Amino acid sequence: MSSDFETYEQDFGTITAEVTNKIGKIPKLSGEEKTQLVLNVDKQLEEVRELLEQMDLEVREIPIQSRAMYNSRLKSYKQEMEKLEKDFKRSRIAYSDEVRNELLGDDAISSEGQRAHLLDNTERLERSSRRLEAGYQIAVETEQVGQEILSNLHTDREKIQRARERLRETDANLGKSSRILTGMLRRIIQNRVLVFVLGAFILLTIILAIYLNVRRH
Repeated sequence: MSSDFETYEQDFGTITAEVTNKIGKIPKLSGEEKTQLVLNVDKQLEEVRELLEQMDLEVREIPIQSRAMYNSRLKSYKQEMEKLEKDFKRSRIAYSDEVRNELLGDDAISSEGQRAHLLDNTERLERSSRRLEAGYQIAVETEQVGQEILSNLHTDREKIQRARERLRETDANLGKSSRILTGMLRRIIQNRVLVFVLGAFILLTIILAIYLNVRRH
């Protein structure tokens, strides 16, 4: 499981390095060349998002005792992704001094103000997005805890049911043993009574025989 996570980490490092390099080139370009590079970076960022989703799924499958370390690494990758997206958005509306002067001329100062305003709005959206993502992460973690609690309760319930079944079996065995012992005790008492009756009968027979023998003489 962790080997898959590490493979995703390597892919993440490779792609983000390429994206960082390309983002630095975007402000120096213009026209079709810039558009193509922006589309290429956007595609690679989508690949990075998919890698983060895969890493998130892998972390959920890792045992709880080892999950904290991978969660920490995943969190740092998400922060790095946020920074890349922020840099990418800035690079799309940024130009190098040469390109800006060529395209805007005397309107450069006004364009800078619009750019600053746009960046400010972008940062606000990113902050809202981060808050939503944090809320989603809390909800996911709460759901995981709830699932673990339900799983533990289900396991405890099965243990209690098995204990009850063993108790019923024990009660049944005790009932059978009690009936067997009662039957044995009854037979012992019957045998003793029979022996007593036979002994009394024999004793009376002997006494009668002696009495009759004495009487004849």
